[in-house]
Amino acid sequence: MQQRSLNGGGLQSPRSPSSQPPFLLVSVTDPAKMGNGVQAYISYKVITKTNLPEYQGSEKIVIRRYTDFVWLRDRLFEKYKGIFIPPLPEKSTVEKFRFSAEFIEMRRQALDTFVNRIALHHELQQSEDLRTFLQADEQTMERARSQDTGIFKKKPSDLMQIFWGVQSKVTDVVLGKEKPVEESNPEYEKFKKYIFELEDHLAEAQKHAYRLVKRHRELGQSLADFGKAIKLLGSCEGDALGTAFSELGAKSEILSIKLQREAQNLLMNFEEPLKDYVRAVQSIKATERANAFRQQCELAETIKLKEIDLNKMRIIRSEKMLDAEHEYEELKADGQEATRRFETIVRLMNEEIVRFQDQKTQDMGRAFHEFAKGQARLANAIADAWRTLLPKLDSLSVS
Repeated sequence: MQQRSLNGGGLQSPRSPSSQPPFLLVSVTDPAKMGNGVQAYISYKVITKTNLPEYQGSEKIVIRRYTDFVWLRDRLFEKYKGIFIPPLPEKSTVEKFRFSAEFIEMRRQALDTFVNRIALHHELQQSEDLRTFLQADEQTMERARSQDTGIFKKKPSDLMQIFWGVQSKVTDVVLGKEKPVEESNPEYEKFKKYIFELEDHLAEAQKHAYRLVKRHRELGQSLADFGKAIKLLGSCEGDALGTAFSELGAKSEILSIKLQREAQNLLMNFEEPLKDYVRAVQSIKATERANAFRQQCELAETIKLKEIDLNKMRIIRSEKMLDAEHEYEELKADGQEATRRFETIVRLMNEEIVRFQDQKTQDMGRAFHEFAKGQARLANAIADAWRTLLPKLDSLSVS
């Protein structure tokens, strides 16, 4: 395991020597099928290594299942407004794929990425829910899941999404009818447009990456079938032609294995990172900026209406004026809190945008580097394999 330090600030460990910065390293390993039938699920070993004093020792191993990761994601989504919560891999509903070795490994890798993104985030890494997830025994974790009700049971996709052109409506006092209210911020509009385009392009790239994986697998299978057929053909010949056919078949089978390996490499190190970033963009779209703006506007409008009612009561010296003044002050406090909440979300989103762009540059650069390296490796292997056969085939054609 590669040690990654916490550079986000805010976490200092008094028991860490100056030569060793604070670190929190998490690994999701050893997937295992538990139970049978419809009750079956996959459990994972989650290993935490850290020198942070908030944790119970330097190493902790717990067993978690997919619903535990969902619990952590939902808790963070509810508590950290304005922060881009890392996405989870989707849950397969197709029984024949749910327990396949390939699907289990893809999910394990995605869950490992998910929890490490949280552990390395300067705000999310301080979450009490993260510490519970990484340290609590299975019974405590199960109680924590069962105690969550109401909004914690909702998925982020079920909550307000900021990029879907949501138009909040408040009462127009003058005209006596409703009008749409949207945040007017050129930079924010530019970012929304970018996110929409990024999602489309990533999805398109991921679709073609899937086709590349499929093509490699199909070509590998075709070469394996061709190799077997040519070797059988060679067995019918007892001379140099038979030897050449046998060698051609053997080379085809070797290349078939290389193509299958490269298809798997493409899947895990190229297609899956692209798919992960499609999910990441969808997670960004779930940030509740529009909802916070709507609440701020609605409270501001309600305060105006309450102020008009209060002035009327003062003129007629209504006996309900004291209660009305109390309600008015409470509304003003709520309005100020809504404004602070919206401004906090805006500030955090601005910080998150910069962090997201930096991380995307690194991750996409790594994925495309792996793609190019794998294709070059495969092309060289194919060229070398066929090149060694050319002299024998040339001699046959000359003879």
